[in-house]
This record gives sequence, structure tokens and C-alpha cells, in this order.
Amino acid sequence: MTHKFDVVVVGAGAAGLFCAGLAGQRGLKVLLVDHSEKVAEKIRISGGGRCNFTNRDTTPANFLSENPHFCRSALSRYTPQDFIALLHRHGIPFHEKHKGQLFCDRSAEDIITLLLAECDAGGVTRWQPCRVSSIKYDSSPHGTGAGSYQIESDRGHIEAPQLVIATGGLSIPKIGATDFGYRIAKQFGLRLVEPRAALVPLTFDGEAWAPYAQLAGLALPVRIETGPPDATPKQRKKAVVFAEDLLFTHRGLSGPAVLQISSFWREGQPVRINLAPGMDLPNLLLRAKASSKKLIANELAALVPARLADAWVSRDPAWQKPVSEATDKALTTLADRLADWQLTPTGTEGYKKAEVTLGGVDTRDLSSQTMESKQPGLYFIGEVVDVTGWLGGYNFQWAWASAHACAEALAAKSHS
Repeated sequence: MTHKFDVVVVGAGAAGLFCAGLAGQRGLKVLLVDHSEKVAEKIRISGGGRCNFTNRDTTPANFLSENPHFCRSALSRYTPQDFIALLHRHGIPFHEKHKGQLFCDRSAEDIITLLLAECDAGGVTRWQPCRVSSIKYDSSPHGTGAGSYQIESDRGHIEAPQLVIATGGLSIPKIGATDFGYRIAKQFGLRLVEPRAALVPLTFDGEAWAPYAQLAGLALPVRIETGPPDATPKQRKKAVVFAEDLLFTHRGLSGPAVLQISSFWREGQPVRINLAPGMDLPNLLLRAKASSKKLIANELAALVPARLADAWVSRDPAWQKPVSEATDKALTTLADRLADWQLTPTGTEGYKKAEVTLGGVDTRDLSSQTMESKQPGLYFIGEVVDVTGWLGGYNFQWAWASAHACAEALAAKSHS
């Protein structure tokens, strides 16, 4: 038996659910399939269970892509304010944490409930769990010239003229992430930008990290940047810099600052960290020298966390004495090292800890207006596409915006 639909959406995450609901509400007969039993696991665990569902201040500058202009069209046509209006319609309370980041007051389940209600409003058929084993394109099944996708699944044969791939990236495999979307793109001759783990903790060689492993659990505000090891002052001026919290771990560095910079970091590059941003450390230490009998570590502990101060001064005998006995050079060197700590990660924690996947389906093979690929009737939305947001709700906004652009296009094509 063949199940016929106007549109099949593969992937019941943020982008897939939203696109299916919107397409259904525009009069299309939609089937949503996912190999997992539960929908939207990534929404469920995001933002500590509160889901940072958008960022009020989203702009195209908050996204990484081989083609940075690609995301403009979709983002301009479905804004954070549009999604906020949807939350108001569904009576979902939320709050702004900081820097435009919006979270649910109660739980991420509110967003999942909203998306399922939108699907119900569009009469969407949902099959879960349902594994898709093969997809073929029949360019003219009935001699009409209109193409059709022939999809083999656990629940039988499916036929549809339009197919949306919303299967996400490779991050967090334990909740079902796979390379399905990339395989389909390759099958239909589309190019891929090499996927990489992003928004991910950085790791360091065990021996080199040993002096800092004792700081595991310590968090503090920093400024962080990355770039070539021999970056000129001009290059450094143009570098992306994040002012966020840093977290020391047993294996390396994490926290919002590091997750942000990880998307820009490349193997072999150092990261540069100012551990005392906004302070004139050399001046403060030299002033202390003139008036204090305390140890350097104790003076430093008034400016940065005490554990960090202790770990830092232990690196050089010139810093293990009363501040009044230290040379000006020793104090200036200590201040400079804290303000420009350079270290080279050996790697990242990989997809198991990555919040998103950088890279994906090459935007050169997609329409920025419709998200349709060069392959007729085949669309890609959300994380599977080479558009990756910063930390802070941007990736969800891309899911909503790309899903909306796609749904509009699906409806326009079906009704034409």
C-alpha cells in the first residue's frame, strides 16, 4: 500500500516540527517522520531544561557559514518577535536571562507542547518511531512531468512530490543524532561543508594541563579570542572577542566563553584569554607594592579568584614573596600573563558534548528564499544546513526562520 502526502518532513526536532505545522496550516497534507520515539529531545535538554528558544537581538552577524549572507533572507522574514508572539498566543511565560537570551519560565516542555499543538492545528500525520530506509526520486511517475519522492519506511511505502530534510547534525549522538541528512544530500549530488563539533568544550594535553586541573569547577568572567599563532596586532584587532564566563574542567576549559570561541577555533591555533578583564593589573599590583606587606598571592586574590591566584603565582619563584619585595618587572610580567594567557588546545570534547554541528549542506546548492536544493522538491532546514549560530538562542531562531521560509515555499509550490 502506498501512503500519499503533499509533503514529507524527516526529522521531528525544532525545525522539522515547526515546518510541518506551518505547512499543514497552509492546507498541505503533511507527514512527519522520525526514527526516535520522542520528539525534540534537543529542545528538552537545552538551556538546562528551560530551553533558550531565541535571542531577542538576533542578526545575521551571529551566524557562521561559508556564505555568511545566506541566512539573511529567512531571518528577516521570521524574526524573534514573530516567535515571541507565538509564545504569547500559547500563553507560555518566559524571561530574558542576559544578552537577549530568552528562556521558558517553567520548562522546555512548553516549547515542545507548542510545536505539537501547531502540528495538530495543521492536521499533520506523525509517525514515530519510523525509520526511513531509502529515498528515490521518480522524475515523472505518471507522465505528468511532476517529480515524486518514493520513500521506503518501517511503516510502508510513501510517495510525495516534496521532501524536507530536518534531521540536524552530529552533535549529541546519545539522543539520536545521525548523518542521515548529509547522506541524502550526497545521494542527490549536493555539496557538503565538512562538519565539525561546535559550541563545545576545549581539551588540553594531560601533562601540560596538570597545573590547572586543580582549578576544576572554578568559573570567572573573561575575554577570549582565537586566531593564528603569529597574529599581527591588526589581525587581533579584527578578531572575534567574547566576554563571557570561563569554567575550568579536569580536562580543559568550558563555560559560555569557551563554547563561543570553539566555533571559531581551528587545530593548532592558540586561544588568548584575559583572566582579569576591565582591570589595570600592572598598576594595581605596583600600587600594592608601595603600601602592602602581604604576599603577592594574597594581593592578587583581591582581584581574581583565590584559587586562580594561588595556581598562578606557583608557576614562578619571583611571584612567591611579599609584594613589597617583588621587582617591578616580576609584577608587570605576572599582570601581563594574566591579561593575555595564551594556550593551544589539543582538541575538543567532540560531538558527544557539542551543542551544535558546524558545516553541513553547502548553501551554494540551496535557495536562501525557499531552502529548496538544486534537486527539485528537496529542501533542507535547521542544523543540517551550513548555518551555525552563536551560543544564546540563535540556533533555535535559525530553526524557526528556515522552517518558516520552507513552509511558505512548500505552500506556494503546491498551490501554484
